[in-house]
Amino acid sequence: MNVMSISAFTRSGLIAVSCALAAILVTSPPASSQNVKESFRGNAINMNSLPRTTTVDFTIERWSTDAEREQLLAILKQEKNEYQANQRLLATLQKMPKVGSIHTTRTLAWDLHYAYSTPLEEGGRRVVLATDRPIGFNEAGSSARTLDYPFTVVEIHFDRNDEGEGRILAGTKILIDKNNNLVLENYSTQPIRFNQIRKRG
Repeated sequence: MNVMSISAFTRSGLIAVSCALAAILVTSPPASSQNVKESFRGNAINMNSLPRTTTVDFTIERWSTDAEREQLLAILKQEKNEYQANQRLLATLQKMPKVGSIHTTRTLAWDLHYAYSTPLEEGGRRVVLATDRPIGFNEAGSSARTLDYPFTVVEIHFDRNDEGEGRILAGTKILIDKNNNLVLENYSTQPIRFNQIRKRG
């Protein structure tokens, strides 16, 4: 399987976004940065209904290892059933040690279970965060279609001054298409914009 060959596609009115998954599962972080604590704040803009802006804070306490990345990638390679692959991926991700946390001004902190940092050719770096998505009682009890989209993925491009912008995919599933490409399929029409991200403290 050539996991470096990645495409984006739309299916049943849902947008599929793939480049973040490449950063999650394919590239490796610098070994020297495995245990550096960093905190950031940015503005998230949800354009899927009436535009709404909220402040998002996140902290990275450690970077995920190559072994953790390979463990997740192996599930997608081995499990051909899309639903079962995502359920196994979810269970595995939830059992991984906490790498940090994320929260808004209106929510409690939620544990992050995956964090990768890779250098960009033009300078700066790409940071990708991934975790399970909070599921409310009403959603869980209704067997809603949204339950098939259990992941939250955040992708950020930082410049040399650690100022960045990116996107948040809240409600995402991960799959391999018929051409063996890894993709992220987002339930909402658009990812949430994540702008004016800067270090805290």
